[in-house]
Amino acid sequence: MENIYKKVAGIYFGLLSPKQIKKMAAVKIVTPELYDKEGYPVDSGLMDTRLGVIDPGIRCKTCGEKLKECPGHFGYIDLARPIIHVKYSTIVYDLLRSTCKECFHILMSEEKSLGKISKKEIKALKSVSKCPRCEVKQIKIKLEKPTTYIEGDVRLSPIEVQARLEKIPDEDLKLFGINSEYCRPENMILTILPIPPVTIRPSITLESGERSEDDLTHKLGDIVRINQRLFENINAGAPAVIIEDLWDLLQYHITTYFDNAIAQVPPARHRSGQALKTLTERMTSKEGRFRHNLTGKRVNYAARTVISPDPKIGFNEVGVPLIIAKELTIPERVTEWNIKYLKEFITRGPGNYPGANYIIMLDNKKRKITPDSVEQLLQDLVPGCMVERHLMDKDIAVFNRQPSLHKMSFMCHRIRVLPGRSFRLNPAICHPYNADFDGDEMNLHIPQTEEARAEAEILMSVQSQIITPKNGLNVIGCTTDPITGNYLLTRDLKMPREDAIQLLYSIGIEDFSRLKQSKEVTGKEIFSTLLPDDFDFLGITRSGEEVIVKKGQLIQGFIDKTSIGEDNGRLIRSLYARYGEDIGIDLLGKIFKLGIAVLLKLGFTTSIADTDIPENVIKKNKESIANTEEKVQELIQEFNKGKLEPMPGISARETLERMILQLLNQLRDKIGENVYENISEKNSSILMVKSGAKGSTLNIAQMAACVGQQSLRGSRINDGYKGRTLTTFKKSSLEPSSRGFVYQGYRQGLQPTEYYFHAMTGRDSLMDTALRTPKSGYLYRRLSNALQDLRVEYDSTVRDANKKIIQFKYGDDNIDVGRSEGGSINVKKIVKEVATYG
Repeated sequence: MENIYKKVAGIYFGLLSPKQIKKMAAVKIVTPELYDKEGYPVDSGLMDTRLGVIDPGIRCKTCGEKLKECPGHFGYIDLARPIIHVKYSTIVYDLLRSTCKECFHILMSEEKSLGKISKKEIKALKSVSKCPRCEVKQIKIKLEKPTTYIEGDVRLSPIEVQARLEKIPDEDLKLFGINSEYCRPENMILTILPIPPVTIRPSITLESGERSEDDLTHKLGDIVRINQRLFENINAGAPAVIIEDLWDLLQYHITTYFDNAIAQVPPARHRSGQALKTLTERMTSKEGRFRHNLTGKRVNYAARTVISPDPKIGFNEVGVPLIIAKELTIPERVTEWNIKYLKEFITRGPGNYPGANYIIMLDNKKRKITPDSVEQLLQDLVPGCMVERHLMDKDIAVFNRQPSLHKMSFMCHRIRVLPGRSFRLNPAICHPYNADFDGDEMNLHIPQTEEARAEAEILMSVQSQIITPKNGLNVIGCTTDPITGNYLLTRDLKMPREDAIQLLYSIGIEDFSRLKQSKEVTGKEIFSTLLPDDFDFLGITRSGEEVIVKKGQLIQGFIDKTSIGEDNGRLIRSLYARYGEDIGIDLLGKIFKLGIAVLLKLGFTTSIADTDIPENVIKKNKESIANTEEKVQELIQEFNKGKLEPMPGISARETLERMILQLLNQLRDKIGENVYENISEKNSSILMVKSGAKGSTLNIAQMAACVGQQSLRGSRINDGYKGRTLTTFKKSSLEPSSRGFVYQGYRQGLQPTEYYFHAMTGRDSLMDTALRTPKSGYLYRRLSNALQDLRVEYDSTVRDANKKIIQFKYGDDNIDVGRSEGGSINVKKIVKEVATYG
């Protein structure tokens, strides 16, 4: 048997002619009625059974098939008068004003009219006053949207428009990019309207027993009704005014049937006032057929619930509630080696965990496991069947949080079945997902084939996503508590050897041979037990001190965010580069657990007492505020006298504002320094700042001493009530207090006016975020759609789907950023390794 391969050369888009519409139609619709008194579809009505069936048990009169097999069939209605298709009205307009009204040729000489013309040239044709071929004077045509054409002062009827379009020669249509073999422009004027099958506009039966019809059926009912009235009036010889009005009404109904959201046309509505959802609304936008049903859709073998933190769970694990584990299944193929093992799942059934829910037999029929059918199914089970068993520990799952904006929003985890009703996630894995535990929900997908499982595990596992392709830094690392814990441990902590062993044992370490055989051990030695014997590392702390690890021993420096944090964890990246991703994720997990265990042992909390500052600092701060206020007053006086020299390019008023803002920001920074220098190093808030776990010195200064200037769009607060920010201040006041400067810290409390200014800037940032999110989301969507066909070929070039070269080398340097160190490759190290290992 010979295989015949065919290649698609191209796709033509065309328009159906009236003949083609009639040919494909199964029935001519003549009545707007849907059902008779008994509730059966009326013959030649909009629900005629020749258009397809939507009720079970009834057979289609066209193909004789039932509901599942019948795809539905088109019908048609003869329109009493031609109607302009609203979606082609601009193309019709271009054709009318670019062709002669007498000879119907394009308004160009024969020599010029060769090849295709551009949109710019089509626009230029509208200003041609005389036909170059027959020399007839052309009258200007206007389009009154959506479908009215006016020539001079006379309105062109669709009949006249159609007559003109029919006479345009085929060779002239080619210039407009129209292939007359597939599309003639007169088909843009409708004389026959196709009626879609009932399967795309099904009616539903309400609880009351009444039928509720689809929006398209409502609209088609209006079209058939008005069309009938127009026929009757034409045949009865009614006055032209009545015929004209009915014709316009029919045009309106057909226009809103195609698109019910045209700017100049009032939308067709239900009796309730809700706009009808017609053809265009069904296709386009986020809720349309393409985006909602085709490119993105609801899927089977998926679960969604709230996430909650579990610091004891592995980085590459996800805690799944038992209720979900019993509902989602993994198909296992029966072989002679595992038949006994799989029969145990079938025996337990869907109710007992771990059991099975279904069996797929050799004939591909799915059979549910029930207490009555278990015995029979066990007998029928043969190699080749599939058993859909419950989820179990260490199964593969794909975990995702929306919006998925980079590849680390979709990672592969191993399942851990746990009690409860939420997905459990290690807090360190939140950063790549941009997740937090304030009510976020996440999705779990279970791959259903061996190929899908292998692909997920190799390409998507958490340990292989540690380095982000954005900048070559680690996107996963220790956060908050583990950073503080390891900082305290490696700074200057000592503890009895027994306590150290207990601490290490609690995080799963059982080899203590590397701990010194002395009564007391240091925190550095405890941390070193996690590191491999042959590991060397040279790093730097946040404060600029050296961190030296020699042969697995931390001999100098301490561990903080620059070593083990996300985005800048150099120690983590070194462990990964040296020992690979599996050992790397294990070591990172142990470092994370050790930090938490240390805090659990030592006790660590933050309280209001952390913001206590000595009297001398409070006095110093008051002096700084008084000095700055004096300088501000001097500047204001200079400005009022007109002596303030403007900065280049800005007015004196803007110069004053900038200078005051600079003074007030310097004041806040100075107060921050005073506070930071005079708070004990053992202060929990300071410890968190120094280790890089959370917060900054500014946060502490704002809590303890001074919140500082509230800035709105980069300047002091200026808008308000008739020349002042608030009614409590003098008109045109330039004082710091009247322009949003907050003197007190959060601890002392804010004045009502200060509180108001503070709320203003807070609200501004909230609005900014809310407005920016959809914009950036849509921008990302467009960008990803534009770049989705790019790929690196085997010759190292980056090409699109048409094999056009976008880059000769990926990124112009051929470096996979996701496998690099900060976006670069250590060439010396690679050369050394090649020399060593050949």
